[in-house]
Amino acid sequence: MPIVIENEDHLRRRFSKFLPRMSAAPPWADDEAIREELFSVERLEQHAESLAAAQSVSSQPERGRPLANRVRDNDEALLEAYRVIAAAIKDKRPITPAAEWLIDNFHLAEDQIREIRTDLPPSYYRQLPKLAEGPFKGYPRIFEIAWAFVAHTDSRFEAEMLRRFVLAYQRIQPLTIGELWALAITVRVVLVENLRRLSDLIVGSQTSRDAADALADRLLGVGIRSPEAAAVALREFTDSSLTRAFAVQLAQRLRDEDPATTPALSWLDERLRSQGTNTDEIVREEHRRQGAANVTVRNIVTSMRLISELDWAEFFEGVSLVDDALRVGSDFAGMDFPTRDRYRRAIETLARGSDRSEIDVAQEAILIANRPCPIKK
Repeated sequence: MPIVIENEDHLRRRFSKFLPRMSAAPPWADDEAIREELFSVERLEQHAESLAAAQSVSSQPERGRPLANRVRDNDEALLEAYRVIAAAIKDKRPITPAAEWLIDNFHLAEDQIREIRTDLPPSYYRQLPKLAEGPFKGYPRIFEIAWAFVAHTDSRFEAEMLRRFVLAYQRIQPLTIGELWALAITVRVVLVENLRRLSDLIVGSQTSRDAADALADRLLGVGIRSPEAAAVALREFTDSSLTRAFAVQLAQRLRDEDPATTPALSWLDERLRSQGTNTDEIVREEHRRQGAANVTVRNIVTSMRLISELDWAEFFEGVSLVDDALRVGSDFAGMDFPTRDRYRRAIETLARGSDRSEIDVAQEAILIANRPCPIKK
């Protein structure tokens, strides 16, 4: 399949579906799940090349925008979601499959957040190349790369797919040693971000269903109460838009009741018509949404496990263009890992203090090392 380079305007238009607009708003201004069109590996490679052609890097990476605050916020939001779901379980209220995945694997998310805080200290973060424009302006280039990968795989991690994605990107624009090491961290950041968004959705839906159940109990006289007049019970919902989860839960609770004796059913139908929908449509959409959330949460949990199990040193050396340059004309590949890493650190330091790229420095080092030694007389 030929590689197609998308022009920048087309790329940004397509990205705008799941990224914030090209403004000062941070990526978290949108609370929708990070989920876009699902790509095959060949299409991912095309997209990586398009993204590389569209991105431009700031000349002052140290002035980037921080990620640490959002990571902390996500940690707190996930903990609150855990507490809400645990309370629902304790009260024997039904929860969705996505909520079950979240509460059963909450410890994995906590582990990922600890890894992020450990492996992305401020000094390291400042050195990562930052984007000069676009929806991720001021954030690391590798962060947008990780975001695109997660969005177009529905959070499903496969090491080989990521390897091909990164190599395709570097056919257009090479990544630095620091960026490649930061790839594991930034993929974790995006997965945690996506889990937080889905947890917000799960908690919001849980709250809506609980409210619908409370209303249905009042209307049906569940427990020790006698049925409450519909006009009185429904009065507080007159001026507010009904959420999909609320409407579906209320419809399910009242569906076996006689409309003649339960006027709330007519009220619900009328309210949904005023919102441009009906009971059948919202039930289908709610089931579709819950199914999609369940798949994505499951993918996130599985991906977190796989990321923790992957040998990232081996992955790094399989995508590093600097390693490729050092292997040409030298015995770099035959050295042990700590020695190879010392070479890479020296190259990073030399490139950072000059106007040369890391690959240029590596190639020049090989040329110098291979020059014949002058014969002393």
